[in-house]
Amino acid sequence: MPELTREWARDRVIVRALTVAAFVVVLNETIMVNAIPRLMEVLDVSARAAQWLSTGFMLTMAVVIPVTGWFLQRVTTRAAFATAMGLFVSGTLLAAVAPGFEVLLAGRVIQAAGTAVMFPLLMTTVMTVVPVERRGATMGNVSLVMAVAPALGPALSGVVLQVASWRWLFGLVLPIAVLVGLIGLKVLTNVGETRPGRLDLLSVLLTALGFGALVYGLSQLGGEVEGPVHPVTALVVGVLGVAVFAWRQWRLQRGSTPLLDLRVLSHRVYLVGLGMLSLGFMALMGAGILLPIYLQQVRGLSVLEAGLMVMPGGLAMGLLGPRVGRWYDRLGARRLAVPGAVVVTLTMGAMTAATQVAPVWVFLALHLVLSVGLALVFTPVFSFALGSLPAGLYPHGSAMLGTIQQVAAAAGTALVITVMATRAAQLAQGAVPGPEAIGGGVQLALVVSTVLTLAVLGLSLLSPGRPGEPEDDLDRELDELLEHEELPAEVAGDGQLATEPC
Repeated sequence: MPELTREWARDRVIVRALTVAAFVVVLNETIMVNAIPRLMEVLDVSARAAQWLSTGFMLTMAVVIPVTGWFLQRVTTRAAFATAMGLFVSGTLLAAVAPGFEVLLAGRVIQAAGTAVMFPLLMTTVMTVVPVERRGATMGNVSLVMAVAPALGPALSGVVLQVASWRWLFGLVLPIAVLVGLIGLKVLTNVGETRPGRLDLLSVLLTALGFGALVYGLSQLGGEVEGPVHPVTALVVGVLGVAVFAWRQWRLQRGSTPLLDLRVLSHRVYLVGLGMLSLGFMALMGAGILLPIYLQQVRGLSVLEAGLMVMPGGLAMGLLGPRVGRWYDRLGARRLAVPGAVVVTLTMGAMTAATQVAPVWVFLALHLVLSVGLALVFTPVFSFALGSLPAGLYPHGSAMLGTIQQVAAAAGTALVITVMATRAAQLAQGAVPGPEAIGGGVQLALVVSTVLTLAVLGLSLLSPGRPGEPEDDLDRELDELLEHEELPAEVAGDGQLATEPC
């Protein structure tokens, strides 16, 4: 027993170190939202060029994350952490001292590469070292990274830009990232064993072509800034690239090492979680994009005021996560996800109606309630989705979740912006004043987001019940049978990969 206690104490330090590091790097994904107008003026670049500071970050994440499933099985925990933090610190330093736009963009891309490694590393490590009975509470802490960090980004950048140069967006983060990296390297120990395997370069190229083009096309769809490639063309290329990538992975699974093991999709519970995460994240991004637009362009709030309005919701979601995780450990997923999905759906509907006459403070309250509902959904999803996989598939399951999250973010943004812009243009043609036309577009886009939450509610009914219930035991037996009969020797048995000749 004392040995188990010491081992868990060590593992808890590892998870906490990775959680803090992930928080620091994920914060930077949204930190440039408010800085783009300032950078257009200071660096003398067009809106089209400046937008690449956000689009390039998202594209890099979408391209690198699928590779992490292979990468995390080939290097030690410390090496993966050093790689992630080394890239992030290097990119942050480069961006802070950038003499011009091109160097700043390069710094953002390097930052994103480090971020893309860190989040799957955190998720994989949690699933590997945390006992099943503690996973919910631990995943609740992980929600601090998923919810609070992106919510703080725009508000933090708004405060910094009020009093200092844009360079301080990176200058303030740099020493924190260095300190977190040094402390992490001091306390981290290696988890699991490395497994040699050949990197399929064709799969890497297909990842860049497929997921990169798909996210680019979605991020540009409905936007006001024209990109170098038409969004529809990029979407077609992206869909074809992803299809060929999937075909290539199925071929590699027969006798070699796939870059992203698609056997994770053969697990029913994982698929339910993947669907809930993608649709829920689309709805979350929809509300996150639409509400600031509405508050600024229709209600006349400043950028900083709009950012502060949505920040409490993100904080509530993250701070509630650990408690929701403990509830999950006792109650299971369905008893949390179904009420959470109901709250999310009703709140999105109320937010749609509130765009007519409600005072501004109502949106603060509704966004807070929406965030609480999403906490009840997201924390169980991460726990039961990855927990349904054999141990040898944890890195690939984490990479798939991260990839789908990026695609869902781009898809959700594209969907609501396209609907809003189309409806606003129709109303403007009918002589409706500008702010009212935008308000009508936001209202219709919120209706679309509400429909997405209804789909989340339907999937939540399929989520696992309380741990230990008969259907969960049956799912576990089926997964074990699939693992032994269909998975090759390298991932069968105890879920650990055997050594494979290069």
